[in-house]
Parts: sequence; C-alpha cells; structure tokens
Amino acid sequence: MKRWLLNVARLSVKELRSLFGDVPLMALILFAFSVAIYSTAKGVKAEVANASVAIIDGDHSALSRRLRDAIQPPYFKPPVDIDRGQVDAALDRGDYIFILDIPPNFEADVIAGRAPSVALQVDATAMTQAGLGVVYLNEIMLREMLDFLNARGIEARLPTRSVTRVLFNPNNQGHWFTGVMQIVTNVTVLAIILVGAAVIREREHGTIEHLLVMPVRPSEIAMAKIAANGGVILLAVMLSLWFVVHLVLDVPLAAPLGQSLGLFLLGTALYLFAVTALGILLATLASSMPQFGLLAAPVYVVLYLLSGAATPVESMPASIQGIVQFSPTTQFVKLTQAVVYRGAGLDVVWPHLLMVSGAGALFLFIALTRFRSMLARQG
Repeated sequence: MKRWLLNVARLSVKELRSLFGDVPLMALILFAFSVAIYSTAKGVKAEVANASVAIIDGDHSALSRRLRDAIQPPYFKPPVDIDRGQVDAALDRGDYIFILDIPPNFEADVIAGRAPSVALQVDATAMTQAGLGVVYLNEIMLREMLDFLNARGIEARLPTRSVTRVLFNPNNQGHWFTGVMQIVTNVTVLAIILVGAAVIREREHGTIEHLLVMPVRPSEIAMAKIAANGGVILLAVMLSLWFVVHLVLDVPLAAPLGQSLGLFLLGTALYLFAVTALGILLATLASSMPQFGLLAAPVYVVLYLLSGAATPVESMPASIQGIVQFSPTTQFVKLTQAVVYRGAGLDVVWPHLLMVSGAGALFLFIALTRFRSMLARQG
C-alpha cells in the first residue's frame, strides 16, 4: 500500500507538470472560474428585467393611475399608453411583452365590490420574461388593490390575508443562484475534459508506452490523473467561491469559514472523484481527441440539463425524476444548494455524499477495467 501511494504521488507530480505546461488548458481553467462565473451570473437574468408594458386605460381613475405608477424599473420599462385598436399590431411586431387592459368604471366597481376583471395580454415568445412577469404584475396589482382598499377601510372586512416570507434570497436576486450553479457546471465539464485529455494526449504522443515499461500498475496511473487534475479544480473552486462569488458578486455564503465550507469542499472532492473517473472511462472509449470531444459533449449536456442546476428536478416528468437521482451531478447540485444556501449540516446531506461516492466507485471500477484493457492493447 505504501508503494502504491508513493507511485501515485510521483505520477501525480508528472501530471501536474504536464497540466501546468499546457498553457491553453490553464487559461481555460482560469477563465472558467473567474470571467465565466461573473459574466454568466450578471448576464443571465432569471428574473424580469426591463420588460416592456403597454396600458389601455379605459377608466382614467385614481386607482388606474396608481396601478400604472406601480409598474416601475428595473423590472419593467415605464408603461406606454396605447389604443385598443393598436393591440394586435403591437403584439405582432413584438413591441410589448405585456398589455394591461383596465376596463371603464374600474375604480367604481372595485369600491362597490362588483369584482371587475383586468385583462393582461402576454407575448409568450419571450418565455422567461412572460412567465415571471405575469406573476410580478399580479403581485403588483394585488398589493396596490389591497393598499387602495385599506385606505377606505375595506381590507379589514376581508376574511383572509396573504403574507409571503422569502428565505435565503429575500430579494430574489438571480445572480445569487446563477453564480454558484455555474461553478457546479464548470466543475463538471472541466473534470471530464482535463482527465480525458490527459489520457488521450499520452496515447497520441506515445508517452503511454513509457509508463508501460515502468513498475507501475494501471490503477496507479489512473488515480494519479484523478488526484492531480481533481486537486487543481478543487483549488480553483475554493478560490472562485470565495473571491468571485462571495466578494465580487456579493453573494452571502452560509457560515463561509465554518462547517458549511468544509462540507461543501468535501462534497466537491467526492464529486470530482466521480466525474474524473467518468472522464477516464470516456477517454478509453475514444481513440483520438476529436472523438473524445464528440463523446464527452452529449454526456455533459445530459448531466447538466437533468441535474437541477438549470431547471428544478421536481418540474421534470416523474419517470425522469427517478432516473436522475442516480446521477452524481444531480446529487451534487442538491448538496451544494443545501450547504451553500441553507447552511445544512452532515445530518442533512449525508445521503447525497453517499450517492456521489457510490457513483464514483462504479465509474472508477468500469474505467479501470477499460483502462487495463487499453494498456494491454498498447503493450
């Protein structure tokens, strides 16, 4: 065992020298955990921003003006008045995402308790803006209506009242979520690429034959690649989470210097073990770098799209929800969200750690079997 660890350590040094000497790969790592994190977090908007709104005001009352004044930047552009006859043409041209139609006698009907309807027409080709914008506008109208009724003592007669409390992200800022999830995404793609590229590079350059004449075992070669490349990515994750996400993007972390950070890094290390083993497995199935790239791309895309980083697992079909629970990426996303956002402890996330470790062991077993066969063919 001691000799095995010594050989892994020596081979890891060789892998690190090879990685640090590869300028494009080092530039990719630096870019992925700095500029890419920041630009994605700030550039990709999950919330409504500067959505265009038009209003057909058939009432011209204090209440209708109040609704108009409540629609404000940065979520919406200042509302524009249009005539009812212009609606179809404006929607066809894509001039407005939302058109609010306030009927005549609206304020009088509200005061009289006749429950008038306000029509909201939406251009759903702008899917994200449309879906969330409807919720935003409904909240705005409800808030203004309640304030209007309260000013006249009517709200006190309502049987119920809705009170919303938002936890962990009270202002619903999208970059709080996007920045951390982008780290998970970059860990996945880089772990697969770096380890797979290391295997393919040695095969293409002929250095794999040099290893075959050395007194080392296939498991030592594979573990050295996993340890060296995984260690570099783990260091990049630590620096990116603290400097880019926490300090630059100003995302609060749950106990960043305590148990939560250590638990997150433990989960990241186990996840890196799983995906680097997957990278070696994919590299043994490809005979060249272009083939490896074509093979790795769909694997990464499926892992990412079904992980819960892009869309909640709960919104997927029931059959898919059961399958993705076996994906290490899905388990790592759950672990990250629980630890980084909610400050969860080991008693909460141990099942995710166990699932990631199990997936890594399975990938490593298959990868070592394939790796031994590949080395035997090379020899």
